[in-house]
Amino acid sequence: MELRPWLLWVVAAAGALVLLAADARAQKVYTNTWAVHIPGGPAVADRLARKHGFLNLGQIFGDYYHFWHRAVTKRSLSPHHPRHSRLQREPQVQWLEQQVAKRRTKRDVYQEPTDPKFPQQWYLQSGVTQRDLNVKEAWAQGYTGHGIVVSILDDGIEKNHPDLAGNYDPGASFDVNDQDPDPQPRYTQMNDNR
Repeated sequence: MELRPWLLWVVAAAGALVLLAADARAQKVYTNTWAVHIPGGPAVADRLARKHGFLNLGQIFGDYYHFWHRAVTKRSLSPHHPRHSRLQREPQVQWLEQQVAKRRTKRDVYQEPTDPKFPQQWYLQSGVTQRDLNVKEAWAQGYTGHGIVVSILDDGIEKNHPDLAGNYDPGASFDVNDQDPDPQPRYTQMNDNR
């Protein structure tokens, strides 16, 4: 049977509609990367990645690593069970999860801040000094920072200060001078902050 060109277009359109419908139903789209928990260090993670055809893209945090596999489809509506199962059978692998693409959408929740000192915060005011952070524009696009942790490299932070205490996250803090998790400055007569 000879396929007519219009029939090919119908089949292609139907395939596209299936993908759109999957997206509309919030069906997961699996990537060719995995998050893998392997206690034992980077050398063990590298060895296991190579053994199973993965590339270790690096440490996420702690003993969690980011694995990538070039033979796995970059985006798929179904998970890749064979690669997952083989890696999962390794005794050193405590946990793994094939990563899923996340759909990001802008939110519209911006309201002008009610802080009476907001106008004095020039770095938040667009165009005032050409050194602003475009914060108001980001807020207008719906970016709120909810759930985001920001770490700032500095020579100390007064974590108990009333402006900071409610938002201070000790898990995102570290004192590189003293190699401990407490970045509270210690004031001295010389004001050397050591």
